[in-house]
Amino acid sequence: MATIKHIPSKNADYGAAEAYLTFEHDEFTMKPTLDEAGRLIPRQDYRLDTLNCGDEDFALSCIRANLRYGKNNKRDDVKSHHYIISFDPRDAADNGLTVDRAQALGLAYCKEHFPGHQAIICTHPDGHNHSGNIHVHIVINSLRIAEVERKPYMDRASDTRAGDKHRCTAAAMRYFRSEVMEMCHREGLYQIDLLNGSRNKVTEREYWAKRKGQAKLDKENAVLLAEGITPRQTKFETDKDRLRQTIAYANKKIEELDTRRQTISKAIAELSVETMSPQKEQELSYYLDHWDSIEFDDKRKAADGLIISISATSDHVQVEWKI
Repeated sequence: MATIKHIPSKNADYGAAEAYLTFEHDEFTMKPTLDEAGRLIPRQDYRLDTLNCGDEDFALSCIRANLRYGKNNKRDDVKSHHYIISFDPRDAADNGLTVDRAQALGLAYCKEHFPGHQAIICTHPDGHNHSGNIHVHIVINSLRIAEVERKPYMDRASDTRAGDKHRCTAAAMRYFRSEVMEMCHREGLYQIDLLNGSRNKVTEREYWAKRKGQAKLDKENAVLLAEGITPRQTKFETDKDRLRQTIAYANKKIEELDTRRQTISKAIAELSVETMSPQKEQELSYYLDHWDSIEFDDKRKAADGLIISISATSDHVQVEWKI
């Protein structure tokens, strides 16, 4: 189930993007991880390529282009766009996805959908949660340095001109998602429908809240286990998680009640054929359809038409139905 995510950046330090891709960073603070000597720790087993940068590195090439066109010189300007394509963890074992193959797919995707932009493409073998999902980072300079052919998501003349900037609109993201789905279908990789969303969609903010909450809970539980105490809770849940569970439980009960209602309605129909006059059947149906608004006497008449007897004890109530 490959996904694609977009992160715009106003950071004028293009070198920071490459540093993030090539050196270890703390998953919560996003700050570089240092060894005992205070040095940056290189990432392991990544692949990296650049596009449209000539003989220069990504950062220097972007700075030169911005100066040449007089763009990206304001603090609030979006300097770069970061796209992340994450593949299903099962693709490695089931479908032969490797870091090299993912890098090739990411490189081709960038050439096809972000033409005319300086770009750095880097593939990592694992994600934040160590689930083994190979993922590709595509970082492009927001400035376009070459005239390009119009793409389906482009709706302005400036979207193709050199010296103008990339716009990530809702239509563009829908197009990018559809192209990820097509790529996975073509390559025989796992995929879900990215265009219609999920009933239990988790936002970026909630994802990190769960990650931080679970890390804190694991730390607290480690202390309890060291003291010989069994933790009462091992899985962190956000308020939204609990709300989803409550809604799911309510929906289940509603489905059960609806099934019961359909059973009763069917039984009434069968009973009416055998013992009820058409007038009585119509009257009973009206009472059931308007149960919340009819008078108490009408509810009693409806009950008389459906119930033979009611017996109650201190433990339970038993109803004998005519149906």
